[in-house]
Formats: sequence, C-alpha cells, structure tokens
Amino acid sequence: MHQKLRETLQEIEDDDILKQLIGWFQDIVDGTIGQELETRSLQGLRITHARKGFLRSEFAVPSLAADVEGNWHGGAIAILMDAVGAVAVYSAFHHVVKSVDFSISHYSTAKIQDEVVVEAKVVGNHGKVVQVMMEARMKGNGELIALGKMWVALNNFAITTASKL
Repeated sequence: MHQKLRETLQEIEDDDILKQLIGWFQDIVDGTIGQELETRSLQGLRITHARKGFLRSEFAVPSLAADVEGNWHGGAIAILMDAVGAVAVYSAFHHVVKSVDFSISHYSTAKIQDEVVVEAKVVGNHGKVVQVMMEARMKGNGELIALGKMWVALNNFAITTASKL
C-alpha cells in the first residue's frame, strides 16, 4: 500500500478494492497521476476514514487553491467535491462514473491554511444513476463552508434524450 496512505489513513474497511481505490486517489493528490488542476486543488488532502459509499478527508487550504484575497476558491472547492464524491460512489459500486448533475451551495469561506473536513456519502441509488452528497466544514468549529450534491451515471449509461433547455 502507498506509504503516505498508511501514514494518513486512520480508519478503512478491510476491503482490497477500497484500499486500491484509496491508493489511486492518493496518487492523484500527490500529482503522480492525473491533471495539474486536480493536484493543485487537492494538495495536502488526507483521507481519514473510508468505507463503502463514504469518504472523510481533512485538508489545509493551500495557497494554490485560493483566490487573490486568500479565500478558498470556489472552483477548487468544486474540483475537490467532485473528486471525493466520485471516490465515494466508486467505493460502493466499483464502477467508473460520469457526473450528470452537480451543484454546490456556498455558506461561508475558508482561508489559506484553514483546516477543513470534507465528507462524501452515497445517499441514493436509482439503478444506474446514483446520488452522492458532499459537505465541507471547518475542522475546529464545524461551520458549514459548502454543501454539494451530485448525480452520477455508472459507466455504461448513456443519456439518449436531448435536453430542451
């Protein structure tokens, strides 16, 4: 298992697929694989609890994920929530997912080096469409920073009807 993962992960189910998934996710956080934008937005993320359908992580907001005023950037929040949400879904269903609906409500902000707890939990399963909720809170006082909701389609799902929007 990835050395950094062993050092940071406090609690994980005894599930080989879940351990491999978390190791893969840690490689994205470390910048070994994936895109630079993901690495910048997830820099320093530590997974503290993982089980099927649930992921808890802690994060100190890095300067690379902040705006010019030192606030955690909304785009960086979205990237992080999308990533932890997708990992939570994959941990439950062992399928690659595609986001079909993604929304975030922002309630407050975090500054550079503020400690944040980010959780993702699968809350609904409607066949090949799954819902996951993500929330980011200040570690010290539990103040809600952002709440996200994402509907994802499991791998072989295709939308055949065009939107009328």
